[in-house]
Amino acid sequence: MSQSLAAADRAAGQVAELVITGDLARPARMTVSDLLAWPQHQAEVAFECATSGIQHHRFTGPLLHDVLTDTGPAFDLARRKDRLRFLIAVRGADGHHAVLSWAEIDPDFGGAPVLLAATLDDTPLDPVGPQLVLPQDRCGARHISGIDAIRVDGGYSAMSRAW
Repeated sequence: MSQSLAAADRAAGQVAELVITGDLARPARMTVSDLLAWPQHQAEVAFECATSGIQHHRFTGPLLHDVLTDTGPAFDLARRKDRLRFLIAVRGADGHHAVLSWAEIDPDFGGAPVLLAATLDDTPLDPVGPQLVLPQDRCGARHISGIDAIRVDGGYSAMSRAW
């Protein structure tokens, strides 16, 4: 969906939808309500914003690792290092992008508690879509609001064709 169509749908009261694609056995479409069905984790986050200084927020939502694992990434679980080649591209409806490695969120490696937040300061994110939250980041640049797409791919060459 184009950025302008996504913005128009959201303005018209449509529920924001997240599309998860890539090297997956089970690509998915989810709303914030769908994310609430997952075990919820909370993160108290303080990050520096270049335009407004330090921000303090409380986010709640499932772990990105849990949601993406459920989509069946196309790596061989018996070969632990096979996961290391996978990248996760996240896009917000406003066009903001970030890329993470699978190893960054995998409990066997970095184990970062990255959230797909369903609430921000106890306010549901249904109208705008989930937010990517990296509690370990000092800078909030990878906190992507209104996520409309996540793509999981098994390497740099695949990522260059992603969007």
